[in-house]
Amino acid sequence: MHLVDTLAGHSTPVNLKQLALQTGLHPSTAHRILGVMVDNHLVDRVEPGTYRLGIRLLELGNLVKSRLSVRQEALPYMQRLHQDLGETVNLSVRHDDEVVYVERTAASSSMMRVIHIIGARAPLHITAVGKVFLSNDSLEKSLQYMQRTGLPKYTENTLADAGSLGHELEKIRDQGYAIDNEEAEKGVSCIGAGIYNDEGRLVAGLSVSAPSDRLEKAWAAQVKQAAESISRAIGYQG
Repeated sequence: MHLVDTLAGHSTPVNLKQLALQTGLHPSTAHRILGVMVDNHLVDRVEPGTYRLGIRLLELGNLVKSRLSVRQEALPYMQRLHQDLGETVNLSVRHDDEVVYVERTAASSSMMRVIHIIGARAPLHITAVGKVFLSNDSLEKSLQYMQRTGLPKYTENTLADAGSLGHELEKIRDQGYAIDNEEAEKGVSCIGAGIYNDEGRLVAGLSVSAPSDRLEKAWAAQVKQAAESISRAIGYQG
């Protein structure tokens, strides 16, 4: 990270000797670390011994930017949905085979013992938003997920076989939302819908979590509407 920060402070490529001097690293150590970063496109080797920041950082920066903008635009709609329903509202994004929760609105007195805390992760197949992401994949990719993960069970309701999950994903594609029926945690259910960006790409998911005896399936229309409003706010045209 010191090397990255040092490179960021230069508008032109920097040679190894200068980088080692500024970072306090031994030249051989700096050379080894830079070599790994070059292999992963975080740094470009312009010519032997001269380096600059790589294109991969631009890709990562754009990814972070898109997620942060979704989070910023989503919050007012999340707060409104929370006020209307009185239940926990979550914003999550996909990272590989998991969803990551990046924002949440909930009553301070909520006693729900859910995994949906900011920064928490959960496998795609056990959450409503995770299943929305899986339903957006091609059949081949969703099958690869099933084979790769083995669909571990978290509760007796977890869809842990390819047939059941495949049927569920078809249903989600048709209705435009997903339900977690105590599949991640016993006693807690969830309704989720997708958020799309200006390119029509699924970039996040909005969900409402509640104790199963309080959750109403009729809330799906409001969750979908809120997700669509957030999508339009970040440029989605439909």
